[in-house]
Amino acid sequence: MAARARVNPQTLRYYERRGLLPRPERSAAGYRAYGPQAVQIVRFIKRAQGRGFALDDIESLLQLAQGGPASCDTTRAVSEEKIADLDVRIADLQAMRAALARLVATCEQPRDHRECPIQAQVTSDPEDGDPEDRP
Repeated sequence: MAARARVNPQTLRYYERRGLLPRPERSAAGYRAYGPQAVQIVRFIKRAQGRGFALDDIESLLQLAQGGPASCDTTRAVSEEKIADLDVRIADLQAMRAALARLVATCEQPRDHRECPIQAQVTSDPEDGDPEDRP
């Protein structure tokens, strides 16, 4: 089952503990006997993770999937919230990149007229440094 779902066995056990994957029946020898839908569920979980959903979100999506067509609106709302969250994260990453690019650009000054602003930024004490770094 783990190989068919392209995950390791510990992942399956974790999903079982979280309630994302139904606990399988056990064979007489104690082996887990997963139903045919288990692979689809695990692949759905992995695809949803790849799109930025956390396991809590995925749990909600799995419950909504059992609710029929009426749950489509809720699924859309959850997805729109995820898009908004991703937009904020992207903006934060772009701001971090721009700040780092500005620091790197200052490295173009003549060597004898500069101190490394990147090292100064990393090693400075927030109490002595930039007021923006203070709580």
